[in-house]
Amino acid sequence: MECTIKTDTEAYNLEAFVKQIGKDLLVAIWGGQKPHIGAVAVAQPRPSLKDESVVSATASVFCYLGHKDDIVAKQAAEKLSAALNRHVTLTVGIHWDDLDEAGIKTIMANSQQLVNMIIEKIAASEGK
Repeated sequence: MECTIKTDTEAYNLEAFVKQIGKDLLVAIWGGQKPHIGAVAVAQPRPSLKDESVVSATASVFCYLGHKDDIVAKQAAEKLSAALNRHVTLTVGIHWDDLDEAGIKTIMANSQQLVNMIIEKIAASEGK
């Protein structure tokens, strides 16, 4: 499976390219006036520390100097890895000039919405 997914909200929309490579998942998330690659996260599923019957995930993140994309990258990679029970490599590059606190909150909400859309798209493509 290979697709592009976009949020459709009033402001600060994000886009993702998603490609399955075998069972693994490669995702690029971007948005804003200057899309780029600011952070890379790799995540792998594992049993939850609280309940071994639940799948969780652990991620490692590399963030380029001066970028703040690591928070979105880590959250998105871990959620995708746990929900889909597979390895995930994910890049994030989001930039709007002069963001205020409300804008940052909207971007975070849109990133969560985008991850949920990816999970739904993959589940549907696999008949789940």
